[in-house]
Amino acid sequence: MEIQDLLTECETKADKTIETFKRNLASIRTGRASTSLLDRVTVEYYGTPTPINQVANVSAPEPRLITISPWDRSMLGEIERAVLKSDLGLNPNNDGTIIRLEIPQLTEERRRELSKKVSKEAEEAKVAVRNIRRDNNDTVKKMEKKKEITEDDSKEAQSKIQKITDTKIKMIDEIKEKKEKEVMEV
Repeated sequence: MEIQDLLTECETKADKTIETFKRNLASIRTGRASTSLLDRVTVEYYGTPTPINQVANVSAPEPRLITISPWDRSMLGEIERAVLKSDLGLNPNNDGTIIRLEIPQLTEERRRELSKKVSKEAEEAKVAVRNIRRDNNDTVKKMEKKKEITEDDSKEAQSKIQKITDTKIKMIDEIKEKKEKEVMEV
């Protein structure tokens, strides 16, 4: 494996970590309705756990309302149960054709809890990025030990890996700050 390939792989893995982090943050609700809140909620569909947005039309027609209209009406009860079981804390209102989810105003205490959850998600993403750094540095050290690369190449590669890590961690911090601001907004 060449050093450039290693650096590209390091960057790709770090980007995937950031994408996962963004997806996880999307499911943390703020005071306004967003269809992405339901991204991690799944229902049993023919014995397979399936995301709600793959069995129903999910929309946010108003700032504090999400509507779910299943393509198959027999799924209404299953979707309702899945939403109740999720950690979203929302009460579904089922009228027989559509499910409405009213997004309540967040209390100060709930905002702080959500802010802590955002911080925890950010910390997990940073740990993942640091693990990628460690794994790549180990690979570079092994390459140096096997005399596949020189000591200077090894140091340069480790320096580049550190730069990638620093950049990605800075991105995670920026995303985290933006989301915390969104959560604390009244």
